[in-house]
Amino acid sequence: MNRLLRVLLVSAVGVVSVGFAIAVVMIAYAAFVLWPQLPSADSLREIRLQEPLRVVSAEGDLLAEYGEQRRQPKDFDEFPTDLVLAFIAAEDDRFFQHPGVDYQGMARAIAYVLREREFGPGGSTITMQVARNFFLSREQTILRKANEMLLALQIERTLTKEEILELYLNKIYMGNRAYGVAAAAEVYYGKSLDELDLAQMAMIAGLPKAPSAFNPIRNPQRALQRRAYVLARMYQEGFISHERYEQANAAPVTARLHAPRINVDGRYVAEMARQQMVDLYGEEEAYTGGFKVYTTVHSEYQQAANRSLRRALEDYDRRHGYRGPEGRVSEEQLNDPQILEQQLRAHPPFGGLIAGIVLEVEEDAAWVLVRDDDVLRVPFSSMEWAREYIDANRRGAAPESAKDVVSRGDIIRVARRGDDSGLFRAVPEAEGALVSLSPVDGRIFALSGGYDFRRSSYNRAVQANRQTGSAFKPFIYSAALEHGYTAASIVNDAPVVFQDDALEGYWRPGNYTGRFYGPTRLREALVFSRNLVSIRVLRDIGVGRAIEHVTRFGFDRGGLPADLSLALGSNSATPLQMARGFAVFANGGFLVEPNVIERVEDPSGDVVFAPNFPQACKLCDDGPRLLGHGMEEFDVLDLPPLAPRKIAEDNAWIIGDILADVMTRGTGRGALRLVNRGDMAGKTGTTNDLRDAWFVGYTPDMVTAAWAGFDDQRTLGARETGAAVALPMWSRYMATALERVEERSIARPEGLVTVRINPESGKVTGSDNPDAVFETFREDSVPVREEGDGRDGRGRGAEREIF
Repeated sequence: MNRLLRVLLVSAVGVVSVGFAIAVVMIAYAAFVLWPQLPSADSLREIRLQEPLRVVSAEGDLLAEYGEQRRQPKDFDEFPTDLVLAFIAAEDDRFFQHPGVDYQGMARAIAYVLREREFGPGGSTITMQVARNFFLSREQTILRKANEMLLALQIERTLTKEEILELYLNKIYMGNRAYGVAAAAEVYYGKSLDELDLAQMAMIAGLPKAPSAFNPIRNPQRALQRRAYVLARMYQEGFISHERYEQANAAPVTARLHAPRINVDGRYVAEMARQQMVDLYGEEEAYTGGFKVYTTVHSEYQQAANRSLRRALEDYDRRHGYRGPEGRVSEEQLNDPQILEQQLRAHPPFGGLIAGIVLEVEEDAAWVLVRDDDVLRVPFSSMEWAREYIDANRRGAAPESAKDVVSRGDIIRVARRGDDSGLFRAVPEAEGALVSLSPVDGRIFALSGGYDFRRSSYNRAVQANRQTGSAFKPFIYSAALEHGYTAASIVNDAPVVFQDDALEGYWRPGNYTGRFYGPTRLREALVFSRNLVSIRVLRDIGVGRAIEHVTRFGFDRGGLPADLSLALGSNSATPLQMARGFAVFANGGFLVEPNVIERVEDPSGDVVFAPNFPQACKLCDDGPRLLGHGMEEFDVLDLPPLAPRKIAEDNAWIIGDILADVMTRGTGRGALRLVNRGDMAGKTGTTNDLRDAWFVGYTPDMVTAAWAGFDDQRTLGARETGAAVALPMWSRYMATALERVEERSIARPEGLVTVRINPESGKVTGSDNPDAVFETFREDSVPVREEGDGRDGRGRGAEREIF
C-alpha cells in the first residue's frame, strides 16, 4: 500500500514538474520569442481605418459615396449606451473586469478543445478580437492564439477600455460591406446610431459572431434567434428591464438593405469629383483614405437643376405622345407575387418616376401595383396627353378613357402622389443637360448631365459635343465689334448663294422663318437671330480672324470649321464650354476656369487640397487688387490668381447689352414669365433639322447653359426650338437660383457713349426724329450724322454699310 502511495506521489510530482516545466518554457518562449516580435499596441492610437470617399455639396449634403468598405468611424461618446451594453452582453460580459484575457473564458475554451478535439467558441475577449482584427490573421492555430492573448494584454496596458471599445465598434465587419456599427445602422436600417431602437441595436450586436449566418436580410429567422440571445443576455446582466426586454423581443424584423443616404441627387457632379480625386491620389488611396470632397455645387441649385431638366424633357415627351409600356406581364405571371416583384425591380426609379404594373383598368382610372405591394389609383385625367406616338411630328387620336391608354399587365411609370394615388407618366427618350457657374471664378453652382444618372452615366454637360446653332452667334458678333463693326452697322438680310469648296458645292442658307428682312442693324440681327446677316459679317471680317477671336473664349480651334457655316454655329461644343464662353461677356472680358471641387478634407477634417480659383477682376488689370464691399486692399500674395483678359470690356458690355434685348423682345422673352428681372442676357440656339435646342444666358452673378436633344442626334420635331425646349429649362432653374440674388446691372465701362440714331440708316439723328432709338458706341466709333438733320457737326468715325 505504502509502495502504491509512493508511486502515485512520485507520478503526481512528475506530472506537476513536467507541467511546471512546460509552463516555464511556454512563458519563456512567450517572453523572449513572441513578445519581442509583437507589433506595438501604441500604433493603435495612430491607426487609420479604411473609409470610403464621400462627395458632398458646398453645404455638406451627401452626393455620393465610393469605396468597397462602408464605414463611418465614431468617437466613443457617440455610441448609444444601449448599443455598447448589447455588445458587452453578447461578446464579453466581463470586459470591464478582465485585463484583456478572461481566464474563466479561456478555461471554458480549453475544456472544449480537450473534449471535442477541435477549436470551439469562447475564450476571445473584445480586446483579443481587436488584437486579431488589427494585427493577426483569422487562422485557428495555437501560435496565433498565443499572439492574440499577448497582444490583448499589451493593448490593455496601453489603451483605456473606452478606447478599445471605440476601435472594436468601428472596425468589426457586419456584413453587406458594412464595417463598424455606424455603417451597419445605415446599411440595415437607413438610420444614424441615435435613431436606432433597442431591438435594432440588439440585432446589430448579434452580427459579429457570424455576419452571414445571422444576417437579418438573408436569414431573418436565425437573426431573430441571435437577437433573442443578445436581449436575454442584456436582461440577465441587468442592463435592461424586463419590460424593455419583452417589448424588444416581440419587435418584428425591420431590416432591409439601404444604399448610402444621398441627400442631394448630384451623381454627375460627384463622378467629376471622383475622377479628379483618382487623378490626384490614385484609386486605392482615393477610395480608402476617408477623404471628404466638398464640391462647389449648392444643394438648392442642384435640386433646381434636376427638376428643371426633368420637367423640360417630360414636357417635350408629352407633346409628342406616348410610346407605349416599358414591358408586359402575362396573365399567368400576374398571379405570382414573386415574379411581379422581380419585374418591378428590373425597372428601377428614374427621375422620380416609379415603375408599376397595371392590375385593373376602368374608364376613368387604372389600378397599379408598385414596390412594397402598394396599389395606386392613377386617374385618366393624368393620361389625356397620351396620344399614340407615331414619329417626331405625328401623333394618334386623343384617348377617351384609361382603356385607350393602358391594359392589364402593362409596366408603366407613375409619379406618386400621396399613399394611394399617382399620375401617369413616361420616362422621356430625349436627353438634356444644364450647367450653371460663377462668371467671377468658374465655380460650378449646379450641373446635371442627363435625365437620371442611373439610366445613363454619360455626362452630357461635359462630354456631349453638340452643334451650337445660333447660340454661337454672340461670339461671331464679338469678333465683328473687334474688327470695326458697331451695334448700328447695317447689313443686308437677303438671299445669297455661295460656292464653297469646304462646303462641297453650292450653299443657299436662309432664316428659320423662311423670310428675308433686308437692311438690318447688327443689334437687330443678333436679337432676332438673322442667319444671313451673320454669314455676311463673317465673310467680311474673314473666317481666320473670326476663329482667332473665338478661341479666346476657350473653344478649341480644332473644333471650329474654317468655313462660313461657322456663322450659324456649325461647330460643336459642350454645355460647360458654352457656359464658360458666355461667362466672358458676363464678367467683362475674362476667361475663367470651371471647377467643381471647393476643398478636400482628410478624416481629421484637415484641408489637404484646395484649388486656387483664378478670378475675373476689372480693377486688377493695373495696380493692386481690391476685394469686398468695403473695398479693402489686401496683400497680393494672399489673393487668388487673376483670370486672363481675353476681350475688351466695352466689347463684352455691348454684346451683353444686345443679349439683354434678346430677353425682352427677342427669342428669349419667354423667360420673363418665370424670371421677371431686368439684369438677364442670353441667346437661344437651334441647329439644322432641329437636332439640338439651346439656351445660354446670364446675370452678373450666374451663367447657365441648357441643352436638349437625342443622343443619336435624330430630330426633336417641328417647332422644337431652343425657345420651346431649352429656354423653359433655363428659366425654371434661374427662377429658383436667383430668388435670393439681388438684381443688379453690369456697370457700363468708360469710353462708351449713347446717342440717338435713325434705326433705318444707323446714323446719328436729332431728337426731333420720332423714330429715333438710342444706341451705344465706343467713343471713336460713333457714326456720322444724317444729312439734313438741322444740326451742325458730324459724329466721329465712318459708318460701314454692306449690301
